[in-house]
Amino acid sequence: MTDQSNTAVREVSAAEAVALAREGYRVIDVREQNEWDAGHVAGATLLPLREVPERIGEVAPDRDTPLLLHCAVGARSGRAAAYLSQLGYTNVVSLKGPLDHWKQQGGLWEEPAQLLSPGQQRRYARQVLIPEIGQEGQRRMLDAKVLLIGAGGLGSPIALYLAASGVGTIGLVDDDVVDESNLQRQVIHGVDRLGMLKVDSAELTLRGLNPETTVVKHVERLSADNVERLIAPYDVIVDGTDNFDTRYVLNDAAVKLRKPVVHGSIYRWDGQVTTFVPFEGPCYRCMYPTQPPPELAPACSVAGVLGVLPGIAGVMQANEVFKLILGVGDTLSGRLLIFDAMGTTFDEVRTWRDPACPACGDAARVAIDAESRQPAQPASVASA
Repeated sequence: MTDQSNTAVREVSAAEAVALAREGYRVIDVREQNEWDAGHVAGATLLPLREVPERIGEVAPDRDTPLLLHCAVGARSGRAAAYLSQLGYTNVVSLKGPLDHWKQQGGLWEEPAQLLSPGQQRRYARQVLIPEIGQEGQRRMLDAKVLLIGAGGLGSPIALYLAASGVGTIGLVDDDVVDESNLQRQVIHGVDRLGMLKVDSAELTLRGLNPETTVVKHVERLSADNVERLIAPYDVIVDGTDNFDTRYVLNDAAVKLRKPVVHGSIYRWDGQVTTFVPFEGPCYRCMYPTQPPPELAPACSVAGVLGVLPGIAGVMQANEVFKLILGVGDTLSGRLLIFDAMGTTFDEVRTWRDPACPACGDAARVAIDAESRQPAQPASVASA
């Protein structure tokens, strides 16, 4: 918004503003979302100052509509009123003085129920300021449950940022212990924890970072026998594994239970990230119909990996998780993001759902839908 310092603005007192509102003036609040959430004029429309040029035509298409603008003390609303006058709005006034005077003059006021505690408001203040998040989005993150398959190279940065940003419950699936060779890239662990279970080590770090985060430890290796039990309670699954067998097992169960999976893989200098949303895009089997032999995709212990690479890929995976929880932005569903650390380049490959895929294809979906509608049998029948 350009400087409107030379444009005359009609300013009114709180008493006059309350009277104008009763006469039918449209009240527009040009404060930020976090200020609005703390309390606002009843019936007002939130239009932050920075959004006025872009959205005013949508909020007030008739330029003869009488508008009453306010902020906290009158500075921002004065700028907005001057800008609207320059645009040709014919009847714009700005409330001058502290907004508390509005309430003192009997103006209608609403104080929405706070979705966050005072401590949470302080901790997540910078995040709540983002329009796509706000208190409602932060509340969704606090209520979310995310399961990480692996507490190693990829799992470390993912867990750290999920906990720091306020994801309420983080599940960790790993039966391994911390080894000295892990410390070059698995930043959630430390030298003082060599020989400790990775899930125990990760829990110590995450609790130190955010005591409110609930850490659920699953000291087991994901397999066909336990996969559905492990993933069922969670909203989003994050794949940080390093072998194809586990990826296929996870994929098939996630499709069946309709759980989104954020996938990441790393190899020496290269990383890949994508997101699988059942029946909205391809699944892992759509991308890799046939499992390649182990020698074509060796684990980090065989091929090696650049220490920073899991951090880069893991942070991008965490970003995908946030978008899935919040329901905002475009995920990597149908897109495979490829990162080359040697050349510092990002490439994207489009992927599509295969109608004949044995996991998520048309026939598979019919079978899954039919199974989900099948009533549960009594225990005596099921065990017969």
